[in-house]
Amino acid sequence: MRVAVTGAGGRLGSALVTALGDAPFTGPAGPIAWTRDEFDLDAPESIGRLLDRDRPEVVIHTAAWTDVDGCARDPDLAKRRNGDAVRAVALATVDRGIDLIQVSTNEVFDGNRAHDRGYRVDDEPSPANPYGASKLAGEDAAAAAFGAQPTRLAIVRTGWLYGMPGDDFPEKILAAAERASLAGQPLKVVGDEYGSPTFAQDVAETISDLLGSGEMGGIHHIVNAGVASRADWASEVFRQLGLVVEIEEVPASTWERASTPPRWGVLEPTPTVSGEPMRSWQTALADYVPVLRRRRAATVR
Repeated sequence: MRVAVTGAGGRLGSALVTALGDAPFTGPAGPIAWTRDEFDLDAPESIGRLLDRDRPEVVIHTAAWTDVDGCARDPDLAKRRNGDAVRAVALATVDRGIDLIQVSTNEVFDGNRAHDRGYRVDDEPSPANPYGASKLAGEDAAAAAFGAQPTRLAIVRTGWLYGMPGDDFPEKILAAAERASLAGQPLKVVGDEYGSPTFAQDVAETISDLLGSGEMGGIHHIVNAGVASRADWASEVFRQLGLVVEIEEVPASTWERASTPPRWGVLEPTPTVSGEPMRSWQTALADYVPVLRRRRAATVR
C-alpha cells in the first residue's frame, strides 16, 4: 500500500512516517513523506501534482496550522489553512480514487459540558475558538467531498499531543519550572483545564493499525486513556523525572490569551482495531521521559 503523509516534518507527521515505516503493508520503500517544502497549506493546489507524481493509494493529512492563538488573531487565515486546504486535498483525492485520513482536534468541541464523560464521535461539534472552527470546517469539507463514498474517509480527532521534535508541554513546563526556581517562586500551572495527554507515537501506531485493518472509514477519537488537568500533567512529568517542584494551581484566566481552549477537552476514545484500550497517559509518558532527560541534560550543559 502506498501511503503519503502531509506535514511529515511535524509532531504527528514524523511519528506516522516512523510507524508506517515499520508496518508490513507499506513495503520496503515505506511511506511517502511530504514536508512543507512539497505541500504548503498556503498553496494547496499543489496536491494534484503530488498525487499524480507519487500515486499514493491513501493520504494521511496531518498538515495544519496548530497555533491556536495565531488562529484567533487571524481566523480568515486559519480557515484557509485548516478548512480550504482540506477541501483541496479531499477533492483531489476523491477524484483520483484515493482514500483520505483527515486529522482533526478535540477543539471542535467547546468544552462547556459537565465533567462526567468525554466527547463521543456522535456528539455534535460546537467549537468555541477560531482554531476549532477552522478544523471543523476541514472535517465538513472532507465529509462533503467523500459524501457518496464515506468508507474511504476517516476523520481522526486527537488532542494534547506531545513527543518529538519537542517544544511540547512537557518540555515547556520543565523550562518554566527552571525559571520559577531561579526566581524563588512556585510554578503556576493551570488547574481548571482538562484533557488527555497523548503521546504522538501512540496515535501514529493506532492510525497505522487502523489503516492496515482495511476498515478505516468513520470518525475516530484517538487519545491515551485517562484525564488530567494541566497541573496534573506537570506534576506527573516532575514525578517521573524525580524532580521536586512546588506547584501553585491557578485558573486559566490567570493568563490573557487570544484563544480560549475548551476547559473540558476530553475525548472518549473509540475502540482500537485490536480491541485493546489505548494505554494510560501516565504509562505513555514514561516512554518519553528518557528523551526529556537527555534533552534537559543537553540544555543544562
